[in-house]
Amino acid sequence: MTDSPRIAFLASPVDDARVALERLVGEHGQAQPEEADILVALGGDGFMLQTLHRHGTLGKPVYGMKHGSVGFLMNQYRVDGLLERLHAAEPAVLRPLEMVATTESGATVGSLAYNEVSLLRQTRQAAHLAIELNGQTRLDELISDGVMLATPAGSTAYNFSAHGPILPLDGKVIALTPIAPFRPRRWRGAVLKADTEVRFRVLDPYKRPVSATADSHEVRDVVEVTIRESQDRTVTLLFDPEHNLEERMLAEQFTS
Repeated sequence: MTDSPRIAFLASPVDDARVALERLVGEHGQAQPEEADILVALGGDGFMLQTLHRHGTLGKPVYGMKHGSVGFLMNQYRVDGLLERLHAAEPAVLRPLEMVATTESGATVGSLAYNEVSLLRQTRQAAHLAIELNGQTRLDELISDGVMLATPAGSTAYNFSAHGPILPLDGKVIALTPIAPFRPRRWRGAVLKADTEVRFRVLDPYKRPVSATADSHEVRDVVEVTIRESQDRTVTLLFDPEHNLEERMLAEQFTS
């Protein structure tokens, strides 16, 4: 990063973020994302994920700021000292999951997930799913509301709410977590090597339809979903040293 980095400020549509955008652009100028050295995202964790999906291919580091309570992927919002904070920020490199979903109509849909890919029942009836790891069936039938595969960064989000484990950021593992499992009742999921190819097969897609969601991109009426960690895509998030992502993930495990 140069002494005076070119910054692209991006803001969610909420009023506070738009006001912050005007103030920061007035002080630091505005670069286009393609020409910037760094992207500054103003909003919450949801907007950060939108930013990563929209601009992740640019390979630019992203520094997030949130009003009020600090979002898990964001830093505290302050106008003063932004350049000093950017220079002192610590990087966290994230590698997303790649989802390929096949639907009842035969369509194939691909998407990336920086947090998780989740499969969920579409109706009142439970989903019936088979789980394969690297081509080998490991669970013949999971009856549940659904199942998810979460990255380390996403392990503190939906995955944690579903009683999945919080994963170390550099652990090179992913979390396979059932959502309200009925059978096997005692199965609580698994921690897998990050390079594991996971395939979910919907066993009764017409009677018990299932959707697949990669972060916020939903595909309905899926019959098979294959997920693997991306080998060629990474994004870099920047955090204030006192609130780096590793520390937040550790602290999350010691809060009541």
